[in-house]
Amino acid sequence: MPNVIPFNVGDSFIGFFAPRCNRSGWNCTVNCPILFTSNQIDTALVLGVGFTSDSKGNRLNMTRQDHVSPVEPVGTKPQVNMGQGIKGALYTPEERRRRDESVWTLIQGVLAPLQFVVFLVSLGLVVRTLMTGEGAFAADTSIVLKTLILYTIMITGSIWEKVVFGKWLFAHAFFWEDVFSMLVLALHTTYLVMLFGGIGSFEARMGVALAGYAAYVINAGQFLLKLRAARLEAASIEADAQAVPA
Repeated sequence: MPNVIPFNVGDSFIGFFAPRCNRSGWNCTVNCPILFTSNQIDTALVLGVGFTSDSKGNRLNMTRQDHVSPVEPVGTKPQVNMGQGIKGALYTPEERRRRDESVWTLIQGVLAPLQFVVFLVSLGLVVRTLMTGEGAFAADTSIVLKTLILYTIMITGSIWEKVVFGKWLFAHAFFWEDVFSMLVLALHTTYLVMLFGGIGSFEARMGVALAGYAAYVINAGQFLLKLRAARLEAASIEADAQAVPA
């Protein structure tokens, strides 16, 4: 059986069978021009290459051991469990199928831009009222309408999450979007309480409404970024599918 050559991985420079090498534990009596650095030794060990000598220490052998290389061969792709999907993906294949087949996806796609249009109109009315003192009723009416649409989209969105992810709220793919939506909902609800409860001044009520609108814009941005990520993910999956040879 060949003997394993001892060496220190931390050495800055390691020579095998160099002329007149007499390090402890090495039998280096034959001149050889091959020198190895510690980095090369580390790399070889990771790749499963063993360094051995014969019983007399007169020859260096490099042997391939049973070792799985951590480096994927060029051109190979990781295998994906189609039941679970790619780790870190927004949707598993099954969730993506339910999303595409659900009518609630279409409903969300209609309500989201509708809410944004109402928001723009209402914001203009609120700013006009605060600047001129006119149109208070129109401003309040627009905020109530915006709030009602918000409630509707929250309810339908919760149903959509249940259908697609199996959870009414806080599904893994939209957890933080749902968390921030709670803040948006709380601010809009506070406005309604102030309006119908006669609490606070008109300016204070409008201030709460504007805070709710600011939170809504941030929340809408969250969902737009997530929508973009979903589209990029779908494009990547389609490209991978087309790249698979028949």
